[in-house]
Amino acid sequence: MAKKLKMKVAWGTDFLFEPSLMDTQNDYIVMLQKWFTPFEILKMVTHDNAQLLALSGLRSPYQGKLGVIEEGALADMVLIDGTPLEDIEIIAQYQDKFTVIIKDGKIIKNDLE
Repeated sequence: MAKKLKMKVAWGTDFLFEPSLMDTQNDYIVMLQKWFTPFEILKMVTHDNAQLLALSGLRSPYQGKLGVIEEGALADMVLIDGTPLEDIEIIAQYQDKFTVIIKDGKIIKNDLE
C-alpha cells in the first residue's frame, strides 16, 4: 500500500536492544524482497534512512550530509563481492561477501590485500 501511495518508507529494527540478533539483521532486510526490488531495498536502508535521520535536526548524532557518496558527506561504505541489485540475498552473506568495510573513514575490513 505504501508503494502504491508513493509514500517514503524507512527501515529499522529494535535489534539495538537485542544484541544477539544483530547477526541476522541483513536476513530481515532480505525479507523485504517480497514487496520491494533490490534497488528499492538498498535505497531504503541507506539513502532513505539517512533522510529520515536528518529530519531529527540538532538531535541527530551526525552533523553533516548523509545518504550520499560525495565530497564532505558522512558515509560508511561496503565493497561487496557480487551484485546485490541482481541478488539481494548476497547481503545476508556479509561475512564472506563484504570484502571491504569502511566505517567513520577507517577501513575496518579489507580482504583485497
